[in-house]
Amino acid sequence: MNYEESLRFIHSLDKFGSRPGLDRVKKLFRTVPEALGQSFIHVAGTNGKGSVCAMLSAVLQQAGYKVGLFTSPYIVDFRERIQINNQMIEKETLAEAVTYLEPKLRKLNEQGTVITEFEFITVLSFYLFKKLGCDIVVCEVGMGGLLDSTNLIPFPLCSVITRIDLDHTAILGETIEAVAFQKAGIIKSYGTTVTAPQPREAFAVIEQKARREHNTLYRAEDVRLTVTEMNRGGTRFVYHDMPMRLPLLGSHQIDNLRCALAVIEVLQKEHGKQISLENIRDGLQNTHHPARFEKLRENPTVILDGAHNPNGLQAFATAVRTYYAEGDKTLIIGILADKDSTSLSLLDGLFKRIIVTDIDNPRALPAAELARKLGGVCDDIEVIESPREAYDKALSYGDDVFVCGSLYLASEIRPYIIG
Repeated sequence: MNYEESLRFIHSLDKFGSRPGLDRVKKLFRTVPEALGQSFIHVAGTNGKGSVCAMLSAVLQQAGYKVGLFTSPYIVDFRERIQINNQMIEKETLAEAVTYLEPKLRKLNEQGTVITEFEFITVLSFYLFKKLGCDIVVCEVGMGGLLDSTNLIPFPLCSVITRIDLDHTAILGETIEAVAFQKAGIIKSYGTTVTAPQPREAFAVIEQKARREHNTLYRAEDVRLTVTEMNRGGTRFVYHDMPMRLPLLGSHQIDNLRCALAVIEVLQKEHGKQISLENIRDGLQNTHHPARFEKLRENPTVILDGAHNPNGLQAFATAVRTYYAEGDKTLIIGILADKDSTSLSLLDGLFKRIIVTDIDNPRALPAAELARKLGGVCDDIEVIESPREAYDKALSYGDDVFVCGSLYLASEIRPYIIG
């Protein structure tokens, strides 16, 4: 298969949907058992997973390690999900790996084991990281944790749980405790776990699971750093007497930063990894994470954010107030139907006008219905079904433009914005 054929094959598996469980993917991993024999950092959570993974990858690369990075979803290019040292895997290399794995999957299908798209991508990425000689793999959970296909990682260097909130409630549960139970499912026996600051009920679940599995549990809020400045250029802080800067915007990124630093301290103390303060400083200041309060242009400013759940929208709203309190602003928004629309009230009073648009996804909430839900949030609401036309109309007002509501919307509109 060439690259295009490989992508078509991978996406053809999407018809099998998302079906939590480890039995199917375990059978596929048995055909390439070496793929699990690597050093992993396993990251679960509702919000902040991708940012923490990006920070860890950048710092470890700066320290001289060959770092595999597995994340989801992608924004523009499928290969964003499988990176080595912050570079997407080569198209030819990916195609070769898919060609190698496809007969193994086909044989399982013939035996009645139907592999889903995410399960195949998980095995594909782990196989590539092993084949290409990665020293450490930073792995983001797809959904939940306990039954996620990444949870066959046997002995991670560190299990990480970022901020927990309600999301994917039809699958993960309708309470914080239920969601936390799923996320804490990545904690392995006699390991080490780092948790970001959590709601009280979520932390109780994580702490109980860590104790049961004989884990050392580190709390990210115990990391000692001093924030000295927050502006549109990022967050400046002092860590172990060294001034540093994180370019990712938002006060919520400070919790993610503490989480990443806690993991680095675990790697240093418990695994003897050589990571200097200079490595940390240089890695963090070069961290990039698309569609997370990402500035794409100026005059007018255009900010793209994938916020799509209550905690994410709260972080987005806080960042708007922190960095862009002055001046009129236009919001473009589209969401999926299974998201908690009650949190849209967090946007109240922030924008002069809101343009509601559609997302090219079968789970999208129709723009007209979303506009009705936003009725009490803003007096000036327009419905423009095409995201590109919505963006052009937003620019015509001459005000700063913000986009949020879904990573799927970000994926559609980002290439158009950056040209």
